[in-house]
Amino acid sequence: MLIYPRLTVEYLASVKPLEKTASKAEHIQDELQRYRVQLNKMYRNLSLRFLLTTVLIGAIALATSPLFAKASTADSSTKAKSSKTRTVTESGPTQKKIKHLRHSRPVAHHVRHHRYYERFYTSSFSTDNTEGDQAGGEDPIVRAAAIEALGNMNGSVVAIDPDTGRILAMVNQKLALSEGAQPCSTIKVAVALAALSEGIITKDTPVKLSGHYKMNLTQALAHSNNAYFEQVGRRLGFEKVSFYAQQFGLGELAGYNIEGEHLGTFPSEELSNKLGGVGKMCSFGESISLTPLQLGAMVSAIANGVNLYYLQHPTSQNEVLGFQPKLKRALEIGNYIPQMEEGMGGAVQYGTARSVRYNFSEEQIMGKTGTCSKEGTRFGWFASFANTQHGRITMVVFLRGGRPTFGPKAAEIAGRIYRNLYDHSFFAATTPPREQAQGLVRGVSQ
Repeated sequence: MLIYPRLTVEYLASVKPLEKTASKAEHIQDELQRYRVQLNKMYRNLSLRFLLTTVLIGAIALATSPLFAKASTADSSTKAKSSKTRTVTESGPTQKKIKHLRHSRPVAHHVRHHRYYERFYTSSFSTDNTEGDQAGGEDPIVRAAAIEALGNMNGSVVAIDPDTGRILAMVNQKLALSEGAQPCSTIKVAVALAALSEGIITKDTPVKLSGHYKMNLTQALAHSNNAYFEQVGRRLGFEKVSFYAQQFGLGELAGYNIEGEHLGTFPSEELSNKLGGVGKMCSFGESISLTPLQLGAMVSAIANGVNLYYLQHPTSQNEVLGFQPKLKRALEIGNYIPQMEEGMGGAVQYGTARSVRYNFSEEQIMGKTGTCSKEGTRFGWFASFANTQHGRITMVVFLRGGRPTFGPKAAEIAGRIYRNLYDHSFFAATTPPREQAQGLVRGVSQ
């Protein structure tokens, strides 16, 4: 604000020397007053210009902001809609039709789906699978293959000679001899045999599942179809399912004087209909407890075609040399074995047990997987046998734990064992020199 002094000085510089008279003093005062008025007018004009400039700059900034543009667009669209609404009207019949449709259409409610994650409290891994095992009478090659394949997984492996019932290897004997667990889908093997024996189905009988969808036994075993076995189980009924389960060794000790063996149980009453009834028993093994030895004995009978042997576990070389098979009962299942083999072979070739082939495909393997969970523990089963002329063997892999535990994982472990045995000429026609040198025999047939 240097305007006032500058203008005042210029003016005073132009004023002539003052005379010391009253008239001249008055004249100077009048001139100064006139210039003060002019200076005040100039100041007011400059202030007004500054204010107008500030307002103009603010208006420009507001007009170019995104918020103002969005509001303008919304306002214009609202005006457009309101103008359309005011100009477009429906006829009386059309309005009635719209009203009718509005009340007749179902109201769409948004349903929020919550994904369920099951919690597991048992570890899938272990560092002491062989602790306390008595392996003095086991086949050293089979046992070594089983230990290596099982690794640190929390589980057990039972390998059996199906023609004699001799246990060739039992890794993690504490778990193998326990009271067992829900058999999951491995119960389908017993259900299939029962249905074939009763003539309810053949391997090619189509069973209607839903709509126009049908499935036969081979496909159901290969893919472990639950709906199929629920239907077959209901056709059989609880009494027949229970009868054949007892015939196949469920609900009774599988071993002969094996110290520490616990009994798996088969219920005396049908599962409540609220929980799925006999259908759930035949598809998931609900309310049933099965041990690795019981499952191994039943699959061994399928492998040899007729005989359900007591399983025996030699604990020394002397017991191996004096070994004699002990027959529990002969089963009338010989005519149905070929039909069972198609489905169990399909499971390994293209079904739920195809993980066997990750490591082994040189010989034909028949098997059945099982996966389920109970009270925070998941179970993974795989029961199988090598359909070979020499070195016949039945194998049960049983895993327990959490999310990494499931049936196909057990099948993968079995495939590693078969690979190891094959690499050690287990399936060869001649007896390997290693066994002759160690005095080992696989049952009385050799």
